[in-house]
Amino acid sequence: MPSEDSLTVVSLHLVGQDELRRRWGWFLGLGILLIVLGTVALGSTFLLTVVSVLFFGWLLIFGGVFQAVHAFLSKRWSGFFLDLLTGLLYVAVGFMIVANPSASAIALTLLIAVFLIFGGIFRVVVALAVPYQNRVWLVLHGVINVLLGVAIWWQWPLSGLWVIGLFVGVDMIFNGWALVMLALAAKSLPSGPPASA
Repeated sequence: MPSEDSLTVVSLHLVGQDELRRRWGWFLGLGILLIVLGTVALGSTFLLTVVSVLFFGWLLIFGGVFQAVHAFLSKRWSGFFLDLLTGLLYVAVGFMIVANPSASAIALTLLIAVFLIFGGIFRVVVALAVPYQNRVWLVLHGVINVLLGVAIWWQWPLSGLWVIGLFVGVDMIFNGWALVMLALAAKSLPSGPPASA
């Protein structure tokens, strides 16, 4: 006889199963759309890089304006100046990014390369220092990150004009494929409540 904990895990696993089975076509359609958009993005990585950086810049500007307004609405709060200065910093950095998105993309790409290199080294060191099952995958992840970071850094600053767009496009394609696979699995889910054990 299954325990109460295992029944809880099974019932939590099945939450939304009927909804998923009924709407599998929407998941499939969204997955295909993301694959197509990601493929288009891979064909125009420079444009997508610039658009992504501009979007980030405008987010900073709007966030900074809202934070500055919030500071003035809460003038008696002891953190007024910190709130105001943070908002102004967001606005200033946002305007710098929007004013020159190509240079901003190049700078952000260098940060991405450094992050990948040091993050990969950290993963490899941790995987080798702490024994646990399947640590080979963490080592592989770390090595791939280091190789990606070095490849980006090796081609920098030219890589700054396409790396962000490439990463966004690849992410969209993988997300799309994950949704397509989920939709195909959902299509064959049984209908109705699960049989009681």
